[in-house]
Amino acid sequence: MEEEISLCLQMADESMNATLQRAVQDLAKIRAGKASASMLDNIRVDYYGSSTPVGQVASVNTADARTLVIKPWEKKMIAEIEKAIRNSDLGINPQNDGEIIRLVIPQLSGDRRQELVKKAKVEAENARVKVRNIRKETNEALRKLQKDGAPEDAIKKAEEESQTLTNKYIKKVDDLVAAKETEITTV
Repeated sequence: MEEEISLCLQMADESMNATLQRAVQDLAKIRAGKASASMLDNIRVDYYGSSTPVGQVASVNTADARTLVIKPWEKKMIAEIEKAIRNSDLGINPQNDGEIIRLVIPQLSGDRRQELVKKAKVEAENARVKVRNIRKETNEALRKLQKDGAPEDAIKKAEEESQTLTNKYIKKVDDLVAAKETEITTV
């Protein structure tokens, strides 16, 4: 029974960590007025009939704090990449000189910054809810083990460990969103 209890807690830890990593990715996609290659992660282009991420058909670099430079490996991809960026929700107009595409990231207005902070808080709350749901599922699995004959005190101890894990990951999510909020509001 001890092995099953520790396996439950290990699975909870792994699931909560995966949720945290997903939150890191989701928060990274919220642009804070700074150029970042990850802004283009969700943009896909038609490459010989298949939908391909921009990063797989071009090199994406930051020229400075507010400029991204995209250099396609094939010249004919410039129009496709440009079209995909225009049609995306980035709200940035690409500039192309026939060789490379430049994306100049506009300065964020105060209202836009507040919208992005709200969006970051929503992403963080989604992560917190997922972490709590993992705790709930873990506790249900532990109670099932108790019905199957596990000692009550071992289950209580495991539930406390589950709560400790939950607190740890919620604190990490809170720290992430605080850092993102600072990044967004810093002009």
